Amino acid sequence: MKSDSVTEPTTAIHELVSAAREGREPRVIARLYSGWAVFGERQFVRGYALLLPDPVVPTLNALGVEGRSAFLTDMTRLGDALLKVTGAARINYAMFGNEEPALHAHVIPRYADEPEQLRTRHPWAYDWAAAPAFERASCQDLADALLRELERLGVAKPMRFAPGANAPGG
Repeated sequence: MKSDSVTEPTTAIHELVSAAREGREPRVIARLYSGWAVFGERQFVRGYALLLPDPVVPTLNALGVEGRSAFLTDMTRLGDALLKVTGAARINYAMFGNEEPALHAHVIPRYADEPEQLRTRHPWAYDWAAAPAFERASCQDLADALLRELERLGVAKPMRFAPGANAPGG
């Protein structure tokens, strides 16, 4: 018997959300109402983070009005927390979905002490391949402070697992 079901493409965003739910993703900062706040794989600036929707949807436009509002509020609250905790000068926000066709928002703290030639350029001007890879141990204090601030702001939800608790070797 032939199945008429269409399989949704699996993206890196789908995989990250699945790992976050299962406690396998060490980059998790917090579970928010609309999804997951996670550190970026490369920390080209301290605190670079993403907001991933849960459940994953293809675009912001795929969400209803309430879902859009929740996602955008969580995105800006993550930015508020990063501003307070890191002392950043401002926050850059970006949503594309061209390479990974699933909604996700980049939340990027920008600092007054960034290299002069990069300080006012877009974040993609950095050499991301040369940026330090995320390491939980080196980001633990920042992760703890961000979680406390997100809880204070009232947007963090309880998590079933500590970030990365169920990761292989974790």
